[in-house]
Amino acid sequence: MQQIIDKVKVGLIQQSNSENFLANRDKLIVNIRDCAGKGAQLIVLQELHNSLYFCQTENTDNFSLAETIPGPSTEMFGTLARELGTVIVLSLFEKRAKGLYHNTAVVIEKDGTIAGKYRKMHIPDDPAYYEKFYFTPGDLGFTPIKTSVGMLGVLICWDQWYPEAARLMTLAGADMLIYPTAIGWESSDTKAEQERQYNAWLLVQRANAINNGLPVIAVNRVGDERDTSGQTGGIRFWGSSFVAGQQGEIIAQASSDKEENIFVEIDIKRTEEVRRWWPFLRDRRIDSYKDLTKRFID
Repeated sequence: MQQIIDKVKVGLIQQSNSENFLANRDKLIVNIRDCAGKGAQLIVLQELHNSLYFCQTENTDNFSLAETIPGPSTEMFGTLARELGTVIVLSLFEKRAKGLYHNTAVVIEKDGTIAGKYRKMHIPDDPAYYEKFYFTPGDLGFTPIKTSVGMLGVLICWDQWYPEAARLMTLAGADMLIYPTAIGWESSDTKAEQERQYNAWLLVQRANAINNGLPVIAVNRVGDERDTSGQTGGIRFWGSSFVAGQQGEIIAQASSDKEENIFVEIDIKRTEEVRRWWPFLRDRRIDSYKDLTKRFID
């Protein structure tokens, strides 16, 4: 039987990355130790945290960044999780087979074992975000990962725009929704467009919290990363990693321009109370939703 956890202290690591893989990893290790030292039972890392966000360009050389799962990162971070006694959510470029790659989140249990993984289901293809070139859409579905700190509904970045993903994780018993993220402004965006994008990003995830009565954790990159192809001026990742409560309230939020670790205690037990006030799951008209499985209703 799953142990019932009322409250979980979570550490979110928001950092900038460089071309130096070892430097990125070493910085993560320092930050993970900092989070664990301050009592974090669950530590969440940003999307594709080992490297630069390579999807700005379509370059076959970048496939060399991928690794197997289990592999070097799960072994190294697994050893760290076991030493520190904390659950860690990783985000890796997975090499599943020759020519078959995924954008994959891996949850490491506090004993260092792999608790489970999630392969990103929704893959974007926008200027400076050419992920369809690299990633095959996930095939593991929307299944929460059972851990010592609860059932983790792990999704990845672009998944945030799809309420179906959050809802299916909720219906399968997730205690919280977690989004490792890499999002920012492409250099050609106007100030007005930047503001619209940023606000939409916050609002859609807060809505996912409200719709499902679950806490939402979003961990974003920060800093400027150039486009090595020269097609754009690069991406400025806007940071602002945050945790929203069951009613969409912002509990904690990082800055938009600094590397930092933020901490928050999540009250998992509060979900029951909120759902008694707002019984959205009770009032769903499941008898009338069959058309949701269609691409479009003509």
